[in-house]
Formats: sequence, structure tokens, C-alpha cells
Amino acid sequence: MDPSLSNVLTSAEVQAFASGFPVMVMHLVVTLLLLAAGATVYALMTPWKEVALIRDGNPAAALAFAGVLLGLAIPLAISLSVSTSVRDIAIWGVATLVLQLLAFRVVDLLLTGLPQRIKDGQMSAAIVLVGAKLATAVVLSAALTG
Repeated sequence: MDPSLSNVLTSAEVQAFASGFPVMVMHLVVTLLLLAAGATVYALMTPWKEVALIRDGNPAAALAFAGVLLGLAIPLAISLSVSTSVRDIAIWGVATLVLQLLAFRVVDLLLTGLPQRIKDGQMSAAIVLVGAKLATAVVLSAALTG
């Protein structure tokens, strides 16, 4: 083997990558599974069927669901960044999802009439809903780091 290639393969950087990359992939997979689970639970608990509305071409429902995905992803990303193990990610990720889903439900209840307006395709309703959900995501994220 070429000595320069051997030096590269045994370098600290390559060794750190070889040991750290699988861990990073595992953390990413766990977080993405949590995101998928959270989105599924949200879709099941909403008073309207966003996925069906999206399939029917309703842009307000698509925007509202995109806001949910971002609203779930932001605190999960923060949880991922402050966690040190898969167990840590799972514990904080589940706690984050529960809190965020509860907050989303409260927002849905406070902003009465939005489900029907979103079903009717009113973008203004979807924009307000996205704003409220992103705001709760940012506040929850700050709580995770504080």
C-alpha cells in the first residue's frame, strides 16, 4: 500500500469520521422516525383530514400541514443538537413531540373556525395557523436549550 494513503487512512480525522459517522446516521434516523410519528399523530388528531384535502389539491391544507412539519421539526432538531445518545434523543424527542402536539391542539382550539376555512381553501387561515405553530415551535425550542 502506498505510504501516503496509509497515512491518510490512519489519520485522526479519518478515524474520527469512521467512528462518528454511524452514530450520526443513527441519531438522524431516530429523529426522522420521531418526526414521522409526530406528523402521523397530528394528522390523526386534527378535526379535518389534511392529507385527503392535499390530495384533492387544497393549497391551504398543504400550507397548514407544511407548517406542522416545520413546527415539529424545529424542536426535534434542537433536541437532536443537545442530545448525546440515542436514548437521550428518544426521551427528549418524545417529550418535545407530546408538548408540541398539545400546543398545536390548543392553537387549533383557540383559532376557532379555522378547520372549515382551511377545508374551504382559504390561504389566510392557513397562514395564521402556520404562524401560530411555528411560534410555538420556536418557544419550545428555546425551552429545550434554556
